[in-house]
Amino acid sequence: MECATCVNRDLTAANRDQDERISEKHGNTKVETLRQTYGEDFAPGVRGDAKLSTLLKREGVSSLSQLLKKK
Repeated sequence: MECATCVNRDLTAANRDQDERISEKHGNTKVETLRQTYGEDFAPGVRGDAKLSTLLKREGVSSLSQLLKKK
């Protein structure tokens, strides 16, 4: 039996590179895809077909991890 925190940590870890930063090559990831991992309330008011790179610019951050900390 796994705890919810462990599962979330594992999901987040799967998206990180060796430097513990979420890879920049995934700026083309769609918001609808991120909602599958982070929940339907991720980026409210943003269309599902918007790219992560567009969302980051809009929010004034440079990484997904910064965006998640901001919320």
